[in-house]
Amino acid sequence: MDDRTKKHLNDILISINSIDEHLQGVRIFKLYLDNKTMRRSVERELEIIGEALNRILKHLPDITISSARKIVGQRNLISHAYDSVDNAMIWGVVVKHLPILKNEVELLLSENDTNKV
Repeated sequence: MDDRTKKHLNDILISINSIDEHLQGVRIFKLYLDNKTMRRSVERELEIIGEALNRILKHLPDITISSARKIVGQRNLISHAYDSVDNAMIWGVVVKHLPILKNEVELLLSENDTNKV
């Protein structure tokens, strides 16, 4: 894995961890809905995740990330169709898909570290 890919994978992990910070470690949809700043912060982190994945896919289209294309598509929706962002959809991504993505990214990074030894 080249340094550029490793940097993008680390950016994804940082954004996933930042989402947890924005949510203050609590996964309550009503709290999320009632806090515009929290929603915007989470959306921004999802944009970063999607852009990092988009950059990775440009030179590693077969990377082992199960929902990579969907994540990039969601980034595009948040960025370009901000007025049609579905809060329930974003919430579903946060609680269901981000833990999977985090595991996949950590595995890719650990495999890279193992291959260097």
